[in-house]
Amino acid sequence: MSDSILPFLRNGDPRVPTLTLPKATSTLPAIMLPRELLRQNSEKLRQRFARRGVDLASLDRLLALDQERRSVLVELEDLKRRRNEASKAIGAIKRQGGDAAQEMAAVAQLKKSMESLESRENEADRELKAIEVTLPNLPHESVPVGTEEADNRLERTIGEPTSFDFEPKAHWDLGPDLGILDFERGAKVTGARFTAYFGAGARLERALISFMLDLHTEKHGYTEALPPFIVNRDSLFATGQLPKFAEDLFHLEDTEYFLVPTSEVTLCNLHRGEILEEKDLPRRYAAFSPCFRSEAGSYGKDVRGLIRQHQFNKVELVQLTTPENSYQAHDELTGHAEKVLKLLDLPYRVVTLSTGDMGFAAAKTYDLEVWLPGQDTYREISSCSNCEDFQARRANLRYRPAEGGKPRLVHTLNGSGLAVGRTVVAILENYQQSDGSVLIPQALLPYMGGLERITARQ
Repeated sequence: MSDSILPFLRNGDPRVPTLTLPKATSTLPAIMLPRELLRQNSEKLRQRFARRGVDLASLDRLLALDQERRSVLVELEDLKRRRNEASKAIGAIKRQGGDAAQEMAAVAQLKKSMESLESRENEADRELKAIEVTLPNLPHESVPVGTEEADNRLERTIGEPTSFDFEPKAHWDLGPDLGILDFERGAKVTGARFTAYFGAGARLERALISFMLDLHTEKHGYTEALPPFIVNRDSLFATGQLPKFAEDLFHLEDTEYFLVPTSEVTLCNLHRGEILEEKDLPRRYAAFSPCFRSEAGSYGKDVRGLIRQHQFNKVELVQLTTPENSYQAHDELTGHAEKVLKLLDLPYRVVTLSTGDMGFAAAKTYDLEVWLPGQDTYREISSCSNCEDFQARRANLRYRPAEGGKPRLVHTLNGSGLAVGRTVVAILENYQQSDGSVLIPQALLPYMGGLERITARQ
């Protein structure tokens, strides 16, 4: 997308350098991991961060800065003690009518030394926070170690790849042939990686959104939400998109707002800065939203069709729960996303992402990959992640334990239930017929107004 096409938007945000934090007025904490954990378990953390490809030099720098800052604070406390003692001595001398000039000069020198130390402490703390916000979440011990997609672990395969007695087409041929997808007109209206839907294609997209929301709210216990499609910096900081991934976002020029990259951002931020009651957990939210992504760094990848668009629709699932229940909830949420594929009778597989393939905020991620016969491969259609307390720490989102005690950080989980455009792709390619038509899955018939088959538009 270019400024000449959409003057009120731009890819990324030049005013958000990589290490810029939200405004100082923000209530969000900057510490991503307790510094005590870094100090006491530095070697173990080094090993876990190394699995994620973190530059260990930055971790060493962080530990050195933390040590420097704590040493400065010790010196500051000593100077404050000496200043207070000197101030008392000055008061006593003056009360006795004596000359306290020498003592006052000493206090002035102490003040200068304190100002210098405070400046050092502030600078060390600033650099500490700048490094901390670039560190990804720690991987769960069960996550396979690797550097790329090939290192992911296959967990299970559901269904057999669809077979045909003819050469199956890819959706980028099927859609235009049926007159339901128009990539050229989408590009004309906006730019590359935008698509216009027509007729049964638009109806299919709408049907899938309604079907997914009905399933998750009526069968899986989620509360439907319709949050804003525009978010502020604090929201993006809380879920981990800022400051590290500013270039992936669409920023509304001359504002503090961004188009939402996923409703994970809005749903996780609904309770930002709040203390929830344990009895009210888990909180389960399901929401439809358009998603806007600049796809920075993906140029040349998946340029055809609907797989990698700048704008796409998605139904998102988010759960807020206690640490003790979060991995059970992770499996549960993944199962909810899988149910969509099962009801649509689409072949798929589940993989656990390796440490080098996971998202920034995730501690563990399952990807659901649907079979696409027109491309003769499995492609991701949902990522289901447990972020543990990583996002909650950034969002200052806690709960009050039922047995009492200090509030604790919640665990946040998210997953696509599903990416709608990619589900359209899967239906077109798996349900295509030899005459070029596409059957509608049985589960969607109640949502398609009696349409059972998509045929070429006349």
